[in-house]
Amino acid sequence: MERLGGEVFPKEPMAGRKTTKRLYLIPVLSKALDILELLQATNQPMTLEAIHRQTRISKTTVYRVLKTFVHRGYLSQGPDGLYRQVLRPKKMRFGFAGQSADMPFSEEVAKSLIDAASSVGVDLMVLDNRYDAETALKNAEEFIRSKVDLVIEFQVEQEVAPMIGDKIAAAKIPLIAIDIPHPHATYFGVDNYRVGIEAGETLAAYATANWDGRVDWVIGLDLVEAGQLVQSRITGAFEGVRSGMPDLPVESFVRIDGRGMQEMSKKLIADFLQRHPKDKHILIAAATDSSALGAVDAVREMKRDRHVAIVGQDCIAEAITEMKKARSPLVGSVSHEASSYGPNLMNLGLSLLRGQMVAPYNYVTHKMITRDSLRQE
Repeated sequence: MERLGGEVFPKEPMAGRKTTKRLYLIPVLSKALDILELLQATNQPMTLEAIHRQTRISKTTVYRVLKTFVHRGYLSQGPDGLYRQVLRPKKMRFGFAGQSADMPFSEEVAKSLIDAASSVGVDLMVLDNRYDAETALKNAEEFIRSKVDLVIEFQVEQEVAPMIGDKIAAAKIPLIAIDIPHPHATYFGVDNYRVGIEAGETLAAYATANWDGRVDWVIGLDLVEAGQLVQSRITGAFEGVRSGMPDLPVESFVRIDGRGMQEMSKKLIADFLQRHPKDKHILIAAATDSSALGAVDAVREMKRDRHVAIVGQDCIAEAITEMKKARSPLVGSVSHEASSYGPNLMNLGLSLLRGQMVAPYNYVTHKMITRDSLRQE
C-alpha cells in the first residue's frame, strides 16, 4: 500500500501479474458514461432499444441508467419515449422552511428531507420558521430572492398562509404545503380527520377496558391557529370517542388550545385538573405529541396518572420513550411516519417541476402506536 496526502491507495500491479489497472474501474459507471457519450456523439434522440443495440449493454442496465440520468437532469425523455441529451444540466434547488427547530416532529421531517434531497441530487436551502408568522413571511421572501425552483412550506400559522401562497405564486414558483393548506399550494401530509378518529377510538377502547366505560371528561388539546383542517384532528378524536361511547353527554367534551406546545399544554391541563380534583376518568386527545407530553407532565406532577389517559399525534421519539414507562398516562400516539416525508416530498416536487399531473391533496400513511404494539416489536 502507498500513502498519498494522508490516504492509503493500493500499489500498481507489478509486471507479470495477471491483474491490471482495470481492477480499479467501476463497471456500472463506465457503462453509464458509454451511454451518455453515445447520445453526445450522435446528438440525436434515441430509443432505449437503439442504445441497447449500439452499446451492447444489457437492456435492464440501459433502462436504469437512462432513468437515473433523466432524474438527475442530464437527459430528458419526451412524450415519444425518445431520450435526448440536455446540453446544460441544471441542478435543482428547493427551499424548505421548517416549522421550528424546537419542535421534534419538524426536525424529523427536516432530516428526512435533507437525506432525500442528497440522494436525488437536489440542493436544499433550509430555513427555520421558528413557529412565528412574521419569520415565515420573511423566509418566503428569502426563497423568492434566492430564485429557488420550488418551495416546501411547513408553518403553523393559518393567518399568514394566504400571504405566503400569494407571494410565492406571484414569483411563479411551485409550492408544497406540509400539513397546513396554503392557497396556490399542493398539500402534503396526514389525513387530519382520520388520524383524529383513530386517536379517539384508542381512547374509548382504553376507557372501556380499564374504567368499565366510565368517563367524566374528554379533553381536546387543540391547535387553533393552524386552521380548521388541523383542528379536525380533535373533531375526529371526539367522533372516535363517541363511536365507542355513544352515551357520553355533549357537556363532557371540552376543547382547549394548547398551541401544539409542551409548556402551554402542561399549564392548561394542570389548571383543569386543579378545578376537577375528584374526577378520575379523563381522556385527552392532543393535536401533537408535544402537547401530549405537556399533559403527561401535568398529570404526573399532580399524581393523577391513574385518572388520565392521553393519545398524541406524530409519534416522536420522546413519546415512544414515555409510552414504554410503566403506568404512563400516554397510552398511544398516531405515527405520521416522518421518515417517509423526505422521499415523498422529493418525488412530488420533481413531478411538479416536470409538469406532471399531481393530486391536490397527497396523504402520507399513518399508524397507531400503543404500549402493547411497542411490546410486540
